[in-house]
Amino acid sequence: MRPTVLLFDIDGTLVTTGGAGRRAMGLAFEQLHRRRDACDGFSMSGMTDRAIVRKALGIIGQPDTEDAISAVIDAYVAQLGLEVPKVDAREYRLHPGMREAVLEARSRSGFAVGLGTGNVRAGAKVKLDRVNIHDQFAFGGFGCDFEDRVALIRHGAKAGAAQLGHPLEACRVVIIGDTPKDVAAAKGIGAETIGVGTGNFTPQALIDAGAEWAFADFSAPGAMEALLVGR
Repeated sequence: MRPTVLLFDIDGTLVTTGGAGRRAMGLAFEQLHRRRDACDGFSMSGMTDRAIVRKALGIIGQPDTEDAISAVIDAYVAQLGLEVPKVDAREYRLHPGMREAVLEARSRSGFAVGLGTGNVRAGAKVKLDRVNIHDQFAFGGFGCDFEDRVALIRHGAKAGAAQLGHPLEACRVVIIGDTPKDVAAAKGIGAETIGVGTGNFTPQALIDAGAEWAFADFSAPGAMEALLVGR
């Protein structure tokens, strides 16, 4: 078997946060721009944090300079740290089969298990610490590495290949995500995709977008085999 890099998305894939991320972003805009509604008119699914902030700044007529984006991101991470603990455990959860998938892959030789997410690194930690899984991911591609999702996925894949001691071209790379944007990013680097219907898109929609596999969640028959063995 080829050395394998697995990159897991966070929101809608690993976890559901009960809307904590959207609320924290709204509060950050309220704090800095008195516009809590800045993100109300669009879906954040599959977007990087910096792309979300850039779009919202444009909507409210504010310049999208690097300093302006960074200021909102910093405020957002601070608000996220306050919002995440408030969410009821019934609404904030790790999706079925995900902990088992991560732990099983980590136990196997030749696998590197990381994150491929639009979240900035600090936000990812806040979200995953709530469900005690953040420490299982030693590397990743994050929204603070690159605003473009293809670029951040490539960054994460290279980090995983380096951990395995192989060139990226020698590795099997698998992206696990819940949106067509995850599928498109995987295709952008020639990776495989396993889609999960735990976000806003059905497994069929993810197959239609080009995912090699898609399941209702990771407890479904065949999901673990797709992750660990592939075709």
